[in-house]
Amino acid sequence: MKAEILNNLDNTAELEKLYRKNKSEFKKEFDALYSQLQNRNLADFWHARLHYESDGINWGSSKDWLVVIIASLLAGLYAKLPEIFSIENELFYAKNLGLMVFPFVSVYFIWINKLTIRTILIVASLFVVSLIYINFLPNDKSSDTLILACIHLPLLLWAILGYTFGSGSLKDLTSRLAFLRFNGDAVVMGALLVLSGMLLSGVTIGLFGLIGIDIEKFYVEYIGIFGMAAIPLLASHLTQTNPQLVNKVSPIIAKIFSPIVLVMLVIYLGAIVFSGKDPYNDREFLLLFNLLLIGVMALIFFSIAESSDEKNRKSGTWILLLLSAVTLIVNAIALSAIIFRINEWGLTPNRLAVLGINVLMMIHLILVGKKLFLAVKGRTEIQQVGNTISAYLPVYFIWSAIVIFLFPILFGFA
Repeated sequence: MKAEILNNLDNTAELEKLYRKNKSEFKKEFDALYSQLQNRNLADFWHARLHYESDGINWGSSKDWLVVIIASLLAGLYAKLPEIFSIENELFYAKNLGLMVFPFVSVYFIWINKLTIRTILIVASLFVVSLIYINFLPNDKSSDTLILACIHLPLLLWAILGYTFGSGSLKDLTSRLAFLRFNGDAVVMGALLVLSGMLLSGVTIGLFGLIGIDIEKFYVEYIGIFGMAAIPLLASHLTQTNPQLVNKVSPIIAKIFSPIVLVMLVIYLGAIVFSGKDPYNDREFLLLFNLLLIGVMALIFFSIAESSDEKNRKSGTWILLLLSAVTLIVNAIALSAIIFRINEWGLTPNRLAVLGINVLMMIHLILVGKKLFLAVKGRTEIQQVGNTISAYLPVYFIWSAIVIFLFPILFGFA
């Protein structure tokens, strides 16, 4: 990005394209270059533009909103398909939950990034293949491979969304890191929208109830479902048009919760010894243990993504290093537990899937921990830790594809 900015300093159109491709990365690289670009009119203009904070809210163009509204309505209609065609709700939503979100948010990024026809066809093909495949899997509620496919499909769809976010780039590590930051900001914005929607719904249903009109069933089945379908799109649009709304909130949340989670994990590991519970013989405990592991890893990665634009802060980096080390211990316990269970009771689709993801997470944690240690020693920058996270992400997507498409065949759809 830095070289591209330098090469196009007098080309306003190309600078605008670079800015729209990755706003956060453009700002970071431009600020790094600005000291040697001062007194150049275009450079001064861009500096003023990048550091201007509007007092108002940018709602985006009417065309952008039209895309958001249409995509939200289509997502809501998708969610209503079981009612329209008398489809069994439980299996339909298990199979299609990710498809109700990621394809429609991808439409938004296809629009704002002005992706090429070739990229659009690739994205559409991937979504269509996923849609057909997951819905044609046998509707056997006792099938482990079906459950695993339903669990892993959203991760694969999330990767496709990342592809549209990055304007169809597969190798741009900064774009992947920006995508992680976007997810953190979108989650914060989405949570605010959900809370606001719940408050509005409660007040509305309550007010109608006071005058003797019961609208709860109608409200939940129509307004509620369409509202929930719209939240991912609204969150995406608002974070893209108004990055100042949450781009300071997400790093604060990450900085507050990282040390708290570190203390909680240390206490939790100690409490396991006295609780009598262990993941070796308790299947449900092992499941919760792995969910805890995934949640903590997500916090570490989002914390690094949110701080990757900042200068190294030793205290924050130390906390992330310690958190990574403790999480690695949790991972080692989970991995040893699943190996023990495979050795004792044999290989099943669930055990193989958990074994695979635990091995991948352990490798990732070791790589990230090594970079964090170097960052603490001052031998690398926190941005390099972010690049390590970004470079490894495709490994998870490949594993997800294996679980989704190969496990049912390897285990006879059991």
